[in-house]
Amino acid sequence: MIRANSIPVSPTLDENFKPETIPESEQPVTGRVFLLSLQAILNALVIGFIAKGLVMLIDLITNISFYGKFSFEPSTPLHNTLGWMVILVPIAGSVIVGIMARFGSSAIRGHGIPEAMEKIITGESKIPVKLTFLKPISAAISIGTGGPFGAEGPIIATGGAFGSVSGQIMRISSSERKIMLAAGACAGMAAIFGSPLAATLLAIELLLFEFSPKSVIPVALSCATGAAVHLVCFGNTPVFAMPDIPVASGIALVTYVAMGLAIGVIAAIISKSVYLLEDYFEKIPVHWMWWPAIGAVVVGITGYFAPSTLGVGYSNITNLLTGSLPLSMLFILCFLKYISWVVALSSGTSGGTLAPLFTIGGATGALIGVLVLQVFPGSEINIATAALIGMAAMFAGASRAILTSIVFLMETTAQPHALLPLIGACTAAYSVSFFLMKGSIMTEKIQRRGIRTPDVYKPDVLQTINALTVMDDAPVLICIDNKIGDIKQWLLDNINTYRDSSLIITDKKENFIGYVETGKVFTADDSIASNSIQTLISERLPVVQERQSLAAVSEVMANYDMQCVAVIEGNNKKVKGVITSNDIVQAYSNHYKQENDYQVSISVKRRTKKFLIKGKYFMQSKFSKEDI
Repeated sequence: MIRANSIPVSPTLDENFKPETIPESEQPVTGRVFLLSLQAILNALVIGFIAKGLVMLIDLITNISFYGKFSFEPSTPLHNTLGWMVILVPIAGSVIVGIMARFGSSAIRGHGIPEAMEKIITGESKIPVKLTFLKPISAAISIGTGGPFGAEGPIIATGGAFGSVSGQIMRISSSERKIMLAAGACAGMAAIFGSPLAATLLAIELLLFEFSPKSVIPVALSCATGAAVHLVCFGNTPVFAMPDIPVASGIALVTYVAMGLAIGVIAAIISKSVYLLEDYFEKIPVHWMWWPAIGAVVVGITGYFAPSTLGVGYSNITNLLTGSLPLSMLFILCFLKYISWVVALSSGTSGGTLAPLFTIGGATGALIGVLVLQVFPGSEINIATAALIGMAAMFAGASRAILTSIVFLMETTAQPHALLPLIGACTAAYSVSFFLMKGSIMTEKIQRRGIRTPDVYKPDVLQTINALTVMDDAPVLICIDNKIGDIKQWLLDNINTYRDSSLIITDKKENFIGYVETGKVFTADDSIASNSIQTLISERLPVVQERQSLAAVSEVMANYDMQCVAVIEGNNKKVKGVITSNDIVQAYSNHYKQENDYQVSISVKRRTKKFLIKGKYFMQSKFSKEDI
């Protein structure tokens, strides 16, 4: 039972009253963005040197495993002299990785980006601290013992974990922690490849699922810092240096686009094969910790016959881009590398996908280029360019990160003449992938768990609609002079027509004073029926302005748990209308009905008679039920 003396009395309207302003989150850049950027830069410095440490650790393990020497010198398994015993090296490494996954963290399994995506979408961007250490160590063991992966996936996962952990220490919101995770992950990529713009685009296309100043600024600065560390640790030459390629003619450009279509089909097949093999591993009647070792048998056997399929293989990419590899090597890097990589990845070991996809795609592009020149010698294509667009188109088709694919190959090869062929081939591969795959190689795993990842980035509809265009401009306004009993009776008389959860209370000039929940009126004790409605105003809830967007209005309503909110005129106090949660939903629905031409837009404005219930005239015919 509500008692009058138990309810705080809201003061009458005062001169210092200020309406709710636009929430801070609607401002493009705030002080928090500056602070997040500083933290992202500091994180990137650390992650950059972690990336260098990971590469050195991979070299150390490679030297120990294949050459029996303790050295951090750059090394590959290509020139090992182990003979048939080379088969045992990947198996030994995979057994260690399986044990680490079983007793350390199962999250070290996989290639990094899907796991980061899942944490962003479902886990409030929270990654356990131990993953920051276990992921790079497990990846170094896997790759250093011959695993056919790149170092970029593990460092992306490690950088993301570092960014997430720092965000948890800072106690920031989940949306800000997402930014820190993405900034850390892509700083790792920039540190490995020296590609800050491509890393920023990777964050937008695969991790952030948005494009806004508050997220792009910290991520871009983080990636720039990671690239600066790359210059210090790895030098300033392009990662995949290649001879200058010629400007593509019109005929060559059309040919490259057609090649992009073909590679897009191959990318879809490769992506599907990864998860098809994963399904087969699921049926093996042994614990999953032993699956990497089973997959490593194929890696070892393939490596015995083709040592170039073992390890990171960045040198393979550089060799492909010369356009001069013999056909036998192209077949090895196209087919045997694919077999080794797809089996190893499906087994659940730790490693990246970017470098293997580039290797397979580059070899595929070069092979198609050779075939095209044999059949159509007048196509005017260049084998090095064919390998280049094969790399980019393969990644664009498999991951659907089209902008990342184009810019990455531009940054890492420094070939300005490659831009048009890259755009044409990547767009073709990207387009065809949507007809052949529901998800991508990055999203299929988490989509199977019922987690939906966005593949379309549209502007927030609610940010483009102002409160003025949606509000009910004939609101029911209750004068503060009215008695509780009279308003209760009026609500009972109009119970079928007035369904808002709150009453808007104003003075006689329609200046906003506050809200009263209709439930409080109905449950008010009869002993206070003669009291002014002012006694039921429990708190001064906010109002919004005509110029505010529905996104801001929605945030205000969510923050204060309101079902309806008063709209005032500019910075004045005069109530001009009311917006309910249903109005916002209807506006959103109408926008898409217009966009898709399903039906003529239905206006959400409701023109009804505007009235003000005033004092003792409350029960007179002017405000009778028929008028409502």
